[in-house]
Amino acid sequence: MKLLARSGSSAAYRCRIALNLKCIAAEIENLPAGAHRDAAYLSVNPQGRIPALLTDEGALVQSMAILDYLDELVPDPSLLPEGLHARARARGVAQIIVADVHPLQNVGAMEVMGGMFGVDAEGQRAWARHWIERGLAACEALLARETHGGAYAFGDRPGLADLCLVPQMRNAARFGADVSGLIRINAVTEACLVHPAFVAAHPDRHPDPDG
Repeated sequence: MKLLARSGSSAAYRCRIALNLKCIAAEIENLPAGAHRDAAYLSVNPQGRIPALLTDEGALVQSMAILDYLDELVPDPSLLPEGLHARARARGVAQIIVADVHPLQNVGAMEVMGGMFGVDAEGQRAWARHWIERGLAACEALLARETHGGAYAFGDRPGLADLCLVPQMRNAARFGADVSGLIRINAVTEACLVHPAFVAAHPDRHPDPDG
């Protein structure tokens, strides 16, 4: 199994964390800058997005689909909490990040804003901050309803919501978003960042070939 990635990709970061939580041995191949636009990569992932997971049965794309695959491949430990309703709540928080926040502040979106619409760098950063702060505030409100008392988003072990939140908090810092009021999210992030699976998955541990 091989994960085609870039170090700073939030989606790849999520997948690295999941591989570590599941203790799945996989090769991590970080691609050179721009390689996701090359014909070789497009033959794997026609969308040209990172990451892609190469398996014996073929390539998988989109981080959430990859995470579902890993969770079914190695069910224990599960990326979801126990209970039908709790699992849906965890998915809801994860989807706020991956469906509503991340697409509006990723590299592709910033490139279109600058190249097609002439938005300068500070305008792009302001746009990203707006959506990051709005999305994380919603996640904070939802996590504040949880009464489990565990260190992580949905209990005493990290799961799907955590591995989406942590890379997004890294993006929040990159764009200068105000996260000072996110009491629960900050506590969850602190707990995650000392967990071995998150430590081993950190972008600093996975340098890109071009630095």
